[in-house]
Amino acid sequence: MKIRNWLVGIVLGISAALFVSGAVRKISHMRSGVGGEKTLAVIPKGTASMWWEVVRQGALESARERGYSISWSGPEQETDREKQIQAVEDAIVKAAAGIILGPNDAKALVRPVEKIKAAGIPCVIIDSAVDADPADYVSFVATDNYLGGARAAQRLGKSMGGRGRVLLVKFVQNSASTDARAQGFRETLEKEFPEIEIAAEQYTLGTVEDSRQKTVDMLMRNKEVTGLFAVNQPTTVGAYKALQNQELTGRVKMVGFDSDPVLLEGIESGGVEALVVQNPFAIGYEGVRIVVEAIEGKDVPAQVPIESMVVDRENLEEMKEKYPAALGL
Repeated sequence: MKIRNWLVGIVLGISAALFVSGAVRKISHMRSGVGGEKTLAVIPKGTASMWWEVVRQGALESARERGYSISWSGPEQETDREKQIQAVEDAIVKAAAGIILGPNDAKALVRPVEKIKAAGIPCVIIDSAVDADPADYVSFVATDNYLGGARAAQRLGKSMGGRGRVLLVKFVQNSASTDARAQGFRETLEKEFPEIEIAAEQYTLGTVEDSRQKTVDMLMRNKEVTGLFAVNQPTTVGAYKALQNQELTGRVKMVGFDSDPVLLEGIESGGVEALVVQNPFAIGYEGVRIVVEAIEGKDVPAQVPIESMVVDRENLEEMKEKYPAALGL
């Protein structure tokens, strides 16, 4: 009996040692990406947006080229800060090889970015800035949003003949990318078109319907406006629908930011003067490329600017041919 108990003890002891050793190796492999699937966590502002779906496509292609897979997880709506924070914490727990994050709140995501740094995971910020110390992430890949807003002001100002009153339809507060576009638009109007006044500006809740409603309200209170700028895809679609509801398309010159099939139809019909478009595919692609280089110990640039483009009736067909992903086609 004693011999049998002694043998059982030996077997159990060996099993426990093998289990612990295997667990340690598994955790090590998960973190280093060696011996198993190498996974990058891509965490967008929102998963329901067509724009972010194009970012996902770019990230997926870049990861495949480099022998990595991606996990795609985040809030459905871009206003859901808590769910995005949870997605970051999940990626840390799962020991992602790298994290590519599009912060939906410049302030609320500071602490999660610090946690990523503390976990030793390389992080690339994409699309929208975060108020964290730049040392807490390896690079920032994004459109020059201030310049994009400035281009919108220049195009709208010329179409209005350099005078008149405009509406500014903004996104949610603390969205760094869209705030930069609004700032670039506002300051460029002041410098280059001093006879154009911003009659009203309004933050929205980040949805097409709320943007439509708030634009209608501003139009009703400011019947003399002849121009309008909206800062991203949902605000631009919502504002365009508001102009359609009020039968003001063409009478109120509109420049928007980002693309959508409805907006491309608006350009063709003359209801939308122009769109400033980003290249979401390139943002996703470059975000993954940079984080993999950081994982490999290579020096990476602190910023990777992605150029924006202006689309109007004159170049629409050419842009469809050259940059279908940027237009969401």
